[in-house]
Amino acid sequence: MTHAPHSHRHDWSAGELPVMDEAFWNARYREADAIWSGRPNPQLISEATDLPPGSALDVGCGEGADAIWLAEQGWRVTAADISPVALGRAAVHAEAAGVADRITWLQVDLTAEIPTGFDLVTAQFMHLPLPQVDVLQRRLAAAVNPGGTLLVVGHDPSDMGTTMPRPQIPDMYYTGPDVADRLDAGGWEVLVAEARPRPAVDPDGRTITIHDAVLKARRLDQNRS
Repeated sequence: MTHAPHSHRHDWSAGELPVMDEAFWNARYREADAIWSGRPNPQLISEATDLPPGSALDVGCGEGADAIWLAEQGWRVTAADISPVALGRAAVHAEAAGVADRITWLQVDLTAEIPTGFDLVTAQFMHLPLPQVDVLQRRLAAAVNPGGTLLVVGHDPSDMGTTMPRPQIPDMYYTGPDVADRLDAGGWEVLVAEARPRPAVDPDGRTITIHDAVLKARRLDQNRS
């Protein structure tokens, strides 16, 4: 997914938290022909461009922009999402981009199950309430091969104080250091753990600065001397 969920059916500003299950996301995707921009997330481009291509897991792939970009860079991608509506849309986009043969689409509840064994695991804007996000991020780490990279990007908690529409639910947010704290300290090299600013346009057309929480870490290969 490309942003935290925002739907007219739920009063996010008042802190109402829906059950974000398959039915929720299918309904969300059916609201429009496209609910995300169709462009790969900027922090993925920034942090993955120089990585040697291998196997990648795109967690919460949505309509497929990140998975398609990774495939275009030479990665073999497993793109996972809870919504079959999103996955069907993503598969059409991949065919149009000519990279369908490099992507495997996987419909799965990522709060219950995550495949393992990847050189890159990327999760862009996967926001869940505590303790689900804690469990999810620990599973993301476990899915990375020795020597591989974990990239987790989300909306920084400071965004709740901007004019960009964000759920006013503090437990749904995390910082880069929060994610780093969930890693086994002896098993990872933390490369980035920060709130990274970027410009954005709010619903009233104003250009503002928001922040992405970015965690990039390399899993150490304990078998290498």
